[in-house]
Parts: sequence; C-alpha cells; structure tokens
Amino acid sequence: MLTTLMDGLLCCLTGKSANVVVPIETSEPADGYEFVEVKPGRVLRVRHVIPEREVEEEPSGPGGSVHCKRKITVYRNGQLLIENLGDAVRQELLHAPNGEAEPNCTVEVELADPPSNPTPNPDPKVDKTESVVGTGGSGAGGPQKRRRKPKRTVVIDSERKITSCKGTHADVALFFMHGVGGSLDIWGSQLDFFFRLGYEVIVPDLVGHGASSAPQIAAAYTFYALAEDMRAIFKRYARKRNILIGHSYGVSFCTFLAHEYPDQVHKVVMINGGGPTALEPSLCSIFNLPTCVLHCLSPCLSWSFLKAGFAHQGTKEKQLLKDNNAFNVSSFVLRAMMSGQYWPEGDEVYHAEITVPILLVHGMYDKFVPVEEDQRMAEILLLAFLKIINEGSHMVMMECPESVNTLLHEFFLWEPDSAPKSKPRPETANAPTASNGGATSQSQAKNK
Repeated sequence: MLTTLMDGLLCCLTGKSANVVVPIETSEPADGYEFVEVKPGRVLRVRHVIPEREVEEEPSGPGGSVHCKRKITVYRNGQLLIENLGDAVRQELLHAPNGEAEPNCTVEVELADPPSNPTPNPDPKVDKTESVVGTGGSGAGGPQKRRRKPKRTVVIDSERKITSCKGTHADVALFFMHGVGGSLDIWGSQLDFFFRLGYEVIVPDLVGHGASSAPQIAAAYTFYALAEDMRAIFKRYARKRNILIGHSYGVSFCTFLAHEYPDQVHKVVMINGGGPTALEPSLCSIFNLPTCVLHCLSPCLSWSFLKAGFAHQGTKEKQLLKDNNAFNVSSFVLRAMMSGQYWPEGDEVYHAEITVPILLVHGMYDKFVPVEEDQRMAEILLLAFLKIINEGSHMVMMECPESVNTLLHEFFLWEPDSAPKSKPRPETANAPTASNGGATSQSQAKNK
C-alpha cells in the first residue's frame, strides 16, 4: 500500500502514470503471438493459432435458411415497436442447441411503455389538432386521437443461411474480444479447448491492455478508436464464416462488426454484455477522479473487482486474476477506457437490425450486469438464445470454463432444421422467463 501511495504521489508530481503498459517481449514468440500495427505507432498483440488439421472438411450439411423480415418503428416519445412480418422466422424452424424447440419471435412487440400519466395540454387549440371528430359529429364514438406519426421507420428484409461450424472446416475462424481491464489471457481455457477441436482462433489484446501499446492520450481509448482496431484485426484474419465471441465491453465491438459485416459474421456470442443501450460515460463515476488518485485507490479497485466479478472470492479466484492478467492496466488507461465509452448509435434500433444468430451467456451472480439487461437484449435481437449459468458471475468463462465451452461448442454446431414442418405460427409470443437450470434458453423477437 505504501508503494502504491508513493507511486500515486509521483504520478501527481510528474503528470504521468506510474504503471504505463508498453509492448513486451512475449515469452513464447513462436507460439502464435503476433504484433500487428493497426495504425502508425498503434500496435496490438494478437494470438493467432492455426491447428494442423490432418483432414479438412468442406461444409457438407444443407444448413437452414432463415428469412428475416421485420419493421421497426420509433416514435417521438421514445416508444419502440417491432413487427416481424410474414412467416419470417418460424417457431418450428428454430431449435436451441440442445434440440428443444423454442419460440423465437413475436409478431408484434411493444418494447417501451408509454407515459402512464401524460401531462394534459392547457392550450385547447393544440387539443383540437391532436384529435379528429368521428363520423356523425357528436356521435357515440366522440373525439378520437389522431394516429401518431413515427419519428423513424426501418424495414429489414434479408435471408440468411445458417450452417454448422466444425473445427475441421477451414473456412471457420473464431474471434475472442475481452473487455475493460482484461487481456487475451482471460480466454486461455477457451483457446485451448477450441484449438484441440481444430478451430482457428484469433485473440487480440485491446490497446493499453496485455502486451499491446498504450498511447498516453485519452482519445486513443474512445469506442470508435477501439472499434476501428477490431475492424482492422477482423479484416486481416477473417475467413468465410466468422464467429465473434465478446465479453463485457468486448460485446460492443462484436455488435459493431456484426452490424458492419453481416455477410462475413456467421454467429455471435455475447457473454455478460448488458442491455441493448447506447453507450454513454457516467458523469458521476469514480473513474472521473484524477489518474493519480485512481492509482492510489488501485488496491481497493482490484478488491472491488474481485468481489463483483467472481461468485466466490477465494485463493483460486485471486490466482485466476493474477495468472490471466485480468484487471492489470494502468490508472490512465482505465480512466480513459471508462470515459471513452460513448457510442450513441448503438441503441435498441441498431441491435434490432442485426440478423446474425446470437448466443447470450449470463453468469447468475454477475454484479456488474443484471440478468434483466441480458433478458432485454434477448427481446430486442431477432435470433437469440439466452443461457444462464447459475454458478458463474461476470468472469464466468474463467469460473466455469467447462460449462461455457460446452455452450459455445453446441452453438457453433447448431443449425436450423432444413425441412421444417408446417405449423401455424402464434400471433404473439412473450419472452419465456429464465428458469433455475444450469443453462436456460430464452428467445424472442429482436431489434453498439
């Protein structure tokens, strides 16, 4: 603690962070690690593992074709209305990875509640313009409210073929993206598991994290700057069918890429990513404190992260944080990352436009992301499965690697039925509530 206070005092006097992260020489330079310069002076460490496949298979299954057609209407009072038109996504076509059929869309979902007690307008002239008189003047119908005009309407009409992605398929690549304070090392269990199954895996360190470069300018850590980094990595390593796996803040970059490259992104996994809301930094946050103060508070912040990020806080969890280089970034980078989370475009409409199949994984004991946020995400997304792991928290992929790996692999192999039975589709369907099982599926009509 004394050393931390002295470093914080030095930081205040010099104006520089005492624990600046810079690129380091990896201890395993030939074990799949690469340093990629995404921009001049901006270098990311990437672990790129290509297995030596004895047999490379071509996708042989017919897969399933899903026709996605929906109308998204945004009203001026903030209401959002989503309508799945025609027989776009049929209940019998979509099956959860465990084989159980799940209703996956609604015909019409009202996603925002109208004001419960609207304030009456005192001006009678305005009242007249907001209503029309029914036929017969003062008939039984009386005055009727005029239909509201939408602020914005978006129509999506696309057809997507979804196929099983096996490790023996040479056209499949997995991209793992960590969040604030993490590094590529937090995906160690997943990397080893899928490498043994024959998958090509790409795992980058965000700028300022792990062994990537750490510019000493706050503008280098905005969402847009980081998203462009991930775009460069994606374009460099992408195959024909790419699967994106994001954790926490990393989910926003997966969403961005899935929206930008719908033809190249085949599936997406969101682990404790939160709700489909636009990013905006909090004005009243501890991370708005000066860098030197944050540096002095770093032991408390690390302890708080351990308490909130893990279901249990024992020796095992402390060792996981240490071994996987989690929450080990400079105070300057941490402050810049938190204040740079500004992405107004990533709202509910943005998420509703995504037609990629998505698996949502949530740790029940997560204190950073309430389960209601992931449930909301499942409501907005067009084609999603929500799985809840009862034993996990925010760092569920480190706490319960076997459960997470199994869920991910089942989702990679999942494909819709190629010859669905003809059943009548229900007019409306409400999102099923999460049960207390080890993994719970939730799907419904959907909209960073």
